[in-house]
Amino acid sequence: MARDDLAASVAGVAALADPIRRDLYLYVSAQPEPISRDQASDALGIARHSAKFHLDKLAEEGLLDISFKRLSERRGPGAGRPTKLYARSSRQLSVILPERRYDLAGQLLASAIDNAAAQHTTPADALKGAATDWGRSVADQARSAAGSRPSSERLVACACQALTENGYEAQRSADTIVLRNCPFDALAREHTELVCGMNLTIMTAVAEQLQETALTARLDPAPDRCCVVLVPPDVP
Repeated sequence: MARDDLAASVAGVAALADPIRRDLYLYVSAQPEPISRDQASDALGIARHSAKFHLDKLAEEGLLDISFKRLSERRGPGAGRPTKLYARSSRQLSVILPERRYDLAGQLLASAIDNAAAQHTTPADALKGAATDWGRSVADQARSAAGSRPSSERLVACACQALTENGYEAQRSADTIVLRNCPFDALAREHTELVCGMNLTIMTAVAEQLQETALTARLDPAPDRCCVVLVPPDVP
């Protein structure tokens, strides 16, 4: 990597050290379409001027792309100016993504082995318990970020944020949350049934802990993403 490219990459990652900026980046990354300042402000519960300031800083560092579009169907005089929209820049993807969490997989498996011996149960049952506990902790992280009495929409946004922070790169697509990254990728390739079962248990715990979102975890394997999706229970 050239010196200038390396400097730009480091600067972009450093920009995410600010917690508001990082939350905005994760929110924008989780959306299937470019979003406006107002959408980001409402989802994260921050002032509009603050959202605009940090979104523009992320764009300056090359982490977000900017486009302009009229969001209303009105045309001609009185239609107003196009709205400034933000989307994640694919140029920075290789710098910070995809994240792997083999340390977490090791912790869950080690806990399962210890618990199986201590509780006189099978390693599979013990792993399910360890994965459930960790999934609940991710849900608690989302609920804490959402604040008191959050709307279902905000809770879903914070769930996507928490899952992304833990390596899953969650993205909303209509009513479905797709996990675009498996943090245990290499393990999943060699031990598919074990790791996919662990991911399903984790996501089931997240969905049950955030029951207001009316989501359920379902196995839906596809190339280059996690084998689990979060969907409304009535989705076929």
